[in-house]
Amino acid sequence: MKATLLHVSVAAIMMLQLPLSEAYASETTKAMLAEFKADAARPFSSEAGNAAWTRDSDGRSCTSCHTDSVLAPGRHVRTGKVIEPMAPSVNSQRLTDRKKINKWFLRNCKWTFARECTAQEKGDILLWLSEQ
Repeated sequence: MKATLLHVSVAAIMMLQLPLSEAYASETTKAMLAEFKADAARPFSSEAGNAAWTRDSDGRSCTSCHTDSVLAPGRHVRTGKVIEPMAPSVNSQRLTDRKKINKWFLRNCKWTFARECTAQEKGDILLWLSEQ
């Protein structure tokens, strides 16, 4: 039964002609990636997004609060507040609200990297997250 469901899912994705890498990208995510692309130096890269996510900056990284797995809940290091999983594959609300995406990029980039993220970094991270 599980194999059949897997085959049906793969077939459905192939019929829609969606690359597997975009299987979880919301319309909001796709629109924001297109906008960031205008100011990016190169095409977006999932590998670069993952590297940015795990990059240590004076003892901080995205994984400090979100953990090594975006499939699992995290916890804010200062407040202890639970952070729901970042992966849209397990949290259907992720990456669907433009205002929230912009808000959290601004806050979290400043907290983690002590500066705003570039359009390139935002695009790389957003692409990588949308594939999770």
